[in-house]
Amino acid sequence: MAATQNQNTETGLETIRPLNSLALKSYQTEKHDEETGEVAVVSKYKYLQGHPKQYRFNGQTGRFNLNGDTDMGSKLTIQPIAWRIFEENLFERGRKEQWAEIFFVDDRNCVSVIMFNNTSVNVLFGLIEPLFYEELSLSDVTLTITSEKKENTKITPKGIYYIAKFSYVPADQAKVKEIREFVRDHKIYRADTLTPTAEYKAVSKGFFNPLVYIETSMLNENAA
Repeated sequence: MAATQNQNTETGLETIRPLNSLALKSYQTEKHDEETGEVAVVSKYKYLQGHPKQYRFNGQTGRFNLNGDTDMGSKLTIQPIAWRIFEENLFERGRKEQWAEIFFVDDRNCVSVIMFNNTSVNVLFGLIEPLFYEELSLSDVTLTITSEKKENTKITPKGIYYIAKFSYVPADQAKVKEIREFVRDHKIYRADTLTPTAEYKAVSKGFFNPLVYIETSMLNENAA
Protein backbone atom coordinates (compact mmCIF):
# COMPACT_ATOMS: atom_id res chain seq x y z
CA MET A 1 0.00 0.00 0.00
CA ALA A 2 1.31 3.45 -0.88
CA ALA A 3 2.13 5.65 2.10
CA THR A 4 2.09 9.32 2.87
CA GLN A 5 3.60 11.45 5.61
CA ASN A 6 1.71 13.87 7.83
CA GLN A 7 3.29 16.83 9.62
CA ASN A 8 3.01 16.92 13.42
CA THR A 9 1.48 20.31 14.27
CA GLU A 10 3.48 20.72 17.49
CA THR A 11 6.97 19.61 16.41
CA GLY A 12 6.88 20.37 12.69
CA LEU A 13 8.10 16.80 11.99
CA GLU A 14 6.55 14.60 9.34
CA THR A 15 4.95 11.20 9.95
CA ILE A 16 3.93 8.51 7.47
CA ARG A 17 0.32 7.46 7.01
CA PRO A 18 -1.54 5.46 4.30
CA LEU A 19 -2.21 7.42 1.14
CA ASN A 20 -5.88 6.46 1.08
CA SER A 21 -6.38 8.28 4.40
CA LEU A 22 -5.10 11.54 2.96
CA ALA A 23 -7.46 14.52 3.28
CA LEU A 24 -5.69 17.81 2.74
CA LYS A 25 -6.69 20.83 4.75
CA SER A 26 -6.69 24.26 3.17
CA TYR A 27 -3.28 25.14 4.64
CA GLN A 28 -1.63 21.84 3.68
CA THR A 29 0.12 20.69 0.53
CA GLU A 30 1.76 17.50 -0.73
CA LYS A 31 5.52 17.00 -1.02
CA HIS A 32 6.64 14.01 -3.12
CA ASP A 33 9.85 12.06 -2.48
CA GLU A 34 11.11 10.92 -5.88
CA GLU A 35 13.39 8.24 -4.38
CA THR A 36 10.89 6.49 -2.09
CA GLY A 37 7.64 7.41 -3.77
CA GLU A 38 6.25 8.56 -0.43
CA VAL A 39 4.07 11.63 -0.17
CA ALA A 40 4.50 14.02 2.75
CA VAL A 41 1.63 16.21 3.87
CA VAL A 42 3.17 19.48 5.00
CA SER A 43 1.86 22.81 6.14
CA LYS A 44 2.28 25.81 3.88
CA TYR A 45 3.22 27.72 7.04
CA LYS A 46 6.32 27.15 9.16
CA TYR A 47 5.85 27.29 12.91
CA LEU A 48 7.90 25.93 15.80
CA GLN A 49 5.41 25.94 18.65
CA GLY A 50 6.00 28.77 21.11
CA HIS A 51 8.89 30.16 19.08
CA PRO A 52 7.64 32.39 16.23
CA LYS A 53 9.98 34.60 14.22
CA GLN A 54 10.46 37.87 16.06
CA TYR A 55 9.91 41.18 14.31
CA ARG A 56 10.45 44.35 16.33
CA PHE A 57 9.41 47.99 16.19
CA ASN A 58 12.12 50.40 17.33
CA GLY A 59 10.49 53.37 19.05
CA GLN A 60 13.75 55.32 18.93
CA THR A 61 14.13 55.17 15.14
CA GLY A 62 10.61 54.41 13.87
CA ARG A 63 11.91 51.43 11.91
CA PHE A 64 11.18 47.71 11.92
CA ASN A 65 13.73 44.93 12.24
CA LEU A 66 14.02 41.16 12.46
CA ASN A 67 15.50 39.79 15.69
CA GLY A 68 16.96 43.20 16.51
CA ASP A 69 19.49 42.89 13.65
CA THR A 70 18.06 42.94 10.12
CA ASP A 71 16.48 46.26 9.14
CA MET A 72 13.03 45.79 7.57
CA GLY A 73 12.32 49.40 6.69
CA SER A 74 9.85 51.98 7.96
CA LYS A 75 6.65 50.14 7.00
CA LEU A 76 5.33 46.66 7.70
CA THR A 77 2.22 45.05 6.22
CA ILE A 78 0.77 42.02 8.01
CA GLN A 79 -2.39 39.94 8.30
CA PRO A 80 -2.91 39.12 12.01
CA ILE A 81 -3.73 35.52 12.96
CA ALA A 82 -3.80 35.91 16.78
CA TRP A 83 -3.12 38.62 19.34
CA ARG A 84 -3.32 39.67 22.96
CA ILE A 85 -3.28 43.04 24.74
CA PHE A 86 -2.11 43.02 28.34
CA GLU A 87 -0.19 44.77 31.11
CA GLU A 88 3.04 43.30 32.43
CA ASN A 89 6.63 44.04 33.46
CA LEU A 90 8.58 42.52 30.56
CA PHE A 91 12.20 42.51 29.44
CA GLU A 92 13.44 43.72 32.86
CA ARG A 93 12.10 47.22 32.25
CA GLY A 94 11.17 47.54 35.92
CA ARG A 95 7.53 48.58 35.55
CA LYS A 96 4.21 47.31 34.26
CA GLU A 97 3.36 48.62 30.80
CA GLN A 98 0.70 48.09 28.18
CA TRP A 99 1.70 45.58 25.52
CA ALA A 100 0.16 44.36 22.28
CA GLU A 101 1.48 41.08 20.88
CA ILE A 102 0.37 40.39 17.31
CA PHE A 103 1.02 37.10 15.51
CA PHE A 104 1.03 36.91 11.72
CA VAL A 105 2.42 34.97 8.76
CA ASP A 106 5.25 36.83 7.04
CA ASP A 107 6.09 36.90 3.32
CA ARG A 108 8.14 33.70 3.71
CA ASN A 109 5.14 31.87 5.20
CA CYS A 110 6.66 31.81 8.68
CA VAL A 111 4.52 32.37 11.76
CA SER A 112 5.88 35.58 13.26
CA VAL A 113 5.20 38.01 16.07
CA ILE A 114 5.64 41.72 16.72
CA MET A 115 5.05 43.67 19.93
CA PHE A 116 4.08 47.27 20.65
CA ASN A 117 3.76 49.08 23.96
CA ASN A 118 2.14 52.05 25.67
CA THR A 119 0.98 54.80 23.28
CA SER A 120 1.16 52.50 20.26
CA VAL A 121 -1.21 50.10 22.03
CA ASN A 122 -3.74 52.91 22.52
CA VAL A 123 -3.50 53.68 18.82
CA LEU A 124 -4.17 50.02 18.01
CA PHE A 125 -7.22 50.03 20.30
CA GLY A 126 -8.49 52.97 18.27
CA LEU A 127 -8.55 50.68 15.24
CA ILE A 128 -9.97 47.61 17.02
CA GLU A 129 -13.04 49.51 18.26
CA PRO A 130 -14.57 50.40 14.86
CA LEU A 131 -13.75 46.90 13.57
CA PHE A 132 -15.68 45.43 16.49
CA TYR A 133 -18.80 47.42 15.63
CA GLU A 134 -18.51 46.27 12.03
CA GLU A 135 -18.44 42.67 13.34
CA LEU A 136 -14.84 42.28 12.22
CA SER A 137 -11.58 41.53 13.99
CA LEU A 138 -7.90 42.04 13.24
CA SER A 139 -7.80 38.64 11.51
CA ASP A 140 -10.27 39.95 8.90
CA VAL A 141 -7.97 42.74 7.70
CA THR A 142 -4.51 43.44 6.38
CA LEU A 143 -2.69 45.93 8.58
CA THR A 144 -0.17 48.44 7.33
CA ILE A 145 1.99 49.73 10.17
CA THR A 146 4.02 52.92 9.89
CA SER A 147 5.48 55.31 12.45
CA GLU A 148 4.83 58.86 13.59
CA LYS A 149 7.47 61.11 15.09
CA LYS A 150 6.77 62.59 18.52
CA GLU A 151 8.57 65.05 20.80
CA ASN A 152 8.88 64.93 24.57
CA THR A 153 9.16 68.57 25.63
CA LYS A 154 9.00 67.75 29.34
CA ILE A 155 12.72 67.02 29.36
CA THR A 156 15.74 69.10 28.36
CA PRO A 157 16.95 68.66 25.71
CA LYS A 158 13.64 67.54 24.26
CA GLY A 159 13.33 63.84 23.45
CA ILE A 160 12.40 62.36 20.10
CA TYR A 161 10.50 59.10 19.84
CA TYR A 162 8.17 57.29 17.45
CA ILE A 163 4.80 55.60 17.88
CA ALA A 164 3.20 53.03 15.60
CA LYS A 165 0.32 54.04 13.34
CA PHE A 166 -2.11 51.47 11.93
CA SER A 167 -4.30 51.46 8.83
CA TYR A 168 -6.14 48.55 7.24
CA VAL A 169 -7.90 47.17 4.19
CA PRO A 170 -10.15 44.08 4.10
CA ALA A 171 -8.15 40.87 3.74
CA ASP A 172 -8.74 38.26 1.05
CA GLN A 173 -11.52 36.04 2.41
CA ALA A 174 -10.03 32.82 1.07
CA LYS A 175 -6.80 33.64 2.89
CA VAL A 176 -8.71 34.47 6.08
CA LYS A 177 -10.44 31.08 5.98
CA GLU A 178 -7.17 29.23 5.33
CA ILE A 179 -5.31 30.96 8.16
CA ARG A 180 -8.17 30.40 10.63
CA GLU A 181 -8.09 26.68 9.89
CA PHE A 182 -4.34 26.66 10.50
CA VAL A 183 -4.75 28.52 13.80
CA ARG A 184 -7.46 26.11 14.99
CA ASP A 185 -5.01 23.23 14.55
CA HIS A 186 -1.99 24.91 16.18
CA LYS A 187 -1.16 26.46 19.54
CA ILE A 188 -0.13 30.04 18.78
CA TYR A 189 1.92 31.81 21.47
CA ARG A 190 5.37 33.15 22.30
CA ALA A 191 6.90 31.21 25.20
CA ASP A 192 9.39 33.81 26.47
CA THR A 193 6.77 36.53 27.06
CA LEU A 194 4.25 34.39 28.95
CA THR A 195 3.89 35.20 32.65
CA PRO A 196 1.35 34.15 35.27
CA THR A 197 0.89 37.77 36.44
CA ALA A 198 -0.13 39.43 33.15
CA GLU A 199 -3.36 41.46 33.29
CA TYR A 200 -5.28 40.88 30.07
CA LYS A 201 -7.28 43.58 28.27
CA ALA A 202 -8.12 41.68 25.09
CA VAL A 203 -7.28 38.21 23.76
CA SER A 204 -8.13 36.71 20.39
CA LYS A 205 -9.64 33.25 20.02
CA GLY A 206 -6.52 32.14 18.17
CA PHE A 207 -4.12 32.86 21.04
CA PHE A 208 -3.20 29.84 23.17
CA ASN A 209 -2.05 30.36 26.75
CA PRO A 210 -0.36 27.17 28.00
CA LEU A 211 -0.17 28.59 31.54
CA VAL A 212 -3.98 28.70 31.73
CA TYR A 213 -4.19 25.22 30.20
CA ILE A 214 -1.79 23.81 32.82
CA GLU A 215 -3.67 25.53 35.66
CA THR A 216 -7.03 24.21 34.41
CA SER A 217 -5.62 20.69 34.05
CA MET A 218 -4.30 20.76 37.62
CA LEU A 219 -7.68 21.95 38.94
CA ASN A 220 -9.44 19.14 37.09
CA GLU A 221 -6.99 16.58 38.49
CA ASN A 222 -7.49 17.88 42.05
CA ALA A 223 -11.25 17.80 41.62
CA ALA A 224 -11.06 14.20 40.48
